[in-house]
Amino acid sequence: MKDFGYLLIMTVGLLITGCGEAPKPSYVPVDSPNPWSDDYKDVADYESRSSWGTYNVHDPVVRKFGDTYYAYSTDAIWWPPVRRENLQNSQPPKMGNIQVRKSKDLVHWDFEGWAFDSIPQDAWDWVYPKSKEHTSRGLWAPFILKYNDTYRLYYCLSTFGKKISYIGLAESKSPLGPWQSKGCVVKTDDSSPMNAIDPTVVDDVKSGKQWMIYGSFFGGLFALELNKETGLALKEGDQGHLVAHRANYSVDNMEAPEVVYNPETGKYYLFVSYGPLVTTYNVRVSVSDTPEGPYRDYFGVDPRGEVNTLPVLTAPYRFENHTGWAGLAHCTVFNDGSGKWFLASQGRLSPDNMMMDFHVRRLFFRSDGWPMVSPERYAGEEETPLQKSDVYGEYEIITIKDNYKEKDLGGTGQSNTLLEEEINKSLKLTLNQDNVKDFEDGVFTLKNIASEISGVKIFVGHDWENQKTTLLFTGIDNQGFTIWGKKIK
Repeated sequence: MKDFGYLLIMTVGLLITGCGEAPKPSYVPVDSPNPWSDDYKDVADYESRSSWGTYNVHDPVVRKFGDTYYAYSTDAIWWPPVRRENLQNSQPPKMGNIQVRKSKDLVHWDFEGWAFDSIPQDAWDWVYPKSKEHTSRGLWAPFILKYNDTYRLYYCLSTFGKKISYIGLAESKSPLGPWQSKGCVVKTDDSSPMNAIDPTVVDDVKSGKQWMIYGSFFGGLFALELNKETGLALKEGDQGHLVAHRANYSVDNMEAPEVVYNPETGKYYLFVSYGPLVTTYNVRVSVSDTPEGPYRDYFGVDPRGEVNTLPVLTAPYRFENHTGWAGLAHCTVFNDGSGKWFLASQGRLSPDNMMMDFHVRRLFFRSDGWPMVSPERYAGEEETPLQKSDVYGEYEIITIKDNYKEKDLGGTGQSNTLLEEEINKSLKLTLNQDNVKDFEDGVFTLKNIASEISGVKIFVGHDWENQKTTLLFTGIDNQGFTIWGKKIK
C-alpha cells in the first residue's frame, strides 16, 4: 500500500505554479499569546497546586454540568511535587485520589483538589492482599455522569502489569463532592480474561439500557450492562462480553475506551488508545449502531477480530518552533450542548515526555459520520465564516499515524524519550485554486494528481507554536490516517 501522506506532499507541489494571482483572503491572522506555558516545572511542586489548572492531567474525563465543565483525572503527578509514603501495610495511604478541575470556557481551568482523601477501603481490600507492592499508589481512569440529581463517579484501583483490578462507584449531590462509596461494579484477578480498568458509561437511546465499556490489553475491551437505578452491574458478578481487542493483544495494548452517542449521525463511537502511554500513545475510533457493539472501523473491520483498527485520530507530532508532543491519547469526548464537539487528552511534552499537559481540541464529524480532530489545542476561538480564497496559502501539514515499533509495556523497559523518527513531523504544502475543490461552509476536497481527500474541515484556530490565530484543517486520507494542516503564510 502506498504512503498517501508522502504522496500528497510530493505530488501536490506540481500544482502550485502557473495558476495566476489568488483572490485576496477575507480572514487575516492576528497575534494571540498562548493562555499558558507548556513547560510547568516552575509550578510543579505540591505547594503550587493551585496553579495546576492545565498541568498534571492524565486519563481525563470531561463533562458539562450546567454552565461549567468538570474534569476528573488519574492522580498522576510529575515528579517531584509529591513524595508519597511507601506502602507499609494493608491500609490505604492517606493521600489525594482523582484530581478535579472546573472551567467555564475549556481554556482556563481551576484545580479543585482531589475527590477522595484516600483509596476507598473496599477497593483496597480487593487489590492489595493479592498484589501487595504492585498495587497502584492512587486511583486511575475516572468516569463521571449525572443520573437524575445524583453525580456518579467511577474509579479504578489497579495493579501494575497484572489483572488484579477493581472498578468502584461513588456518588454525590455535587460534582465537587463529598463522595460516598457505593461499592464494586466489576473486579478482576489473574484468573479473569479481562482487566477491570478504564470505564466509560453510555446509554442506549432506543432500549434505555446502560452499558459500561472497560478493559485493556489484558484480554481486550468488554461491555457490561448496568442497573441504571444503582449504577452497579445489572447482574452481580457479571463481567460482560467482548467488544474489541487488537492484533498481538497480549503484547500490544489497546485501552482507555470512550463511547459517545452522536444524535446527528445516530451512531455510537468507540474511541480507544493504542501504544505505550509515554511514547507512541495514539487514538483510534470505530462505530456501531448500539453501544455494546458490534463495532466496525474505517474499512468495515470488526475490532473483535485481533486486528489493528483505523482511522488514527491523534498521535505524537511536532510542528516547527516547538519540541513536540508524545503520549497523545486516553481521550475523553464530549459536547458543549450547542452542537460543538471536543476531544481532550493528556499530551506529554517532548523530549522528556514526563510533563502532562491538558489538550482540549475541537472534534468535527464528516458528512459520512467519521470524526476528525483539530491539529491544535482549543483556545476559545469563535466560529468564523470563511470563503474559498481564505484557504489559499502556505501550510505546515502532518500525516498523523502510529509509527509502530514493538515495545515493552511492562514499564521498566519502556523508554521515557520518544525516538526522533517516531514523532510525526511537518512538511510544507501550498493550497490554491487547483487543489482546493468543492469548497462549501468550511469543508472542501483536497485534490492532488494521484488521489483526493474529501470532507476536509477548515476553521479558525490557535497556532500554539507561533502564538497567533490562523486557519487549521483536518481530514482523513484513503489509508485511514489523519491529515493535519495549519496556515503559516
